[in-house]
Amino acid sequence: MFSRKPKTKAHKAYDSENWRPVLKCSICTGEQTAGFQQIRTGQFEDIMLVRGQKDLDEFISIYGLNPADITKIY
Repeated sequence: MFSRKPKTKAHKAYDSENWRPVLKCSICTGEQTAGFQQIRTGQFEDIMLVRGQKDLDEFISIYGLNPADITKIY
């Protein structure tokens, strides 16, 4: 009678002219956080913690990114 709607991963939009996708990596602990960095000011906005390739793939699919466009910052 009642059924659940399947969850679909919709592409979220981000302002690609002012923000760029980055992985912020800790040198000490190796922790990685996926997010966006403002091009002009360098401000970082974290989106999600990346514990493995599965989390990184999820970040890429949510925002419709090209993996080659993601840079690492330390």
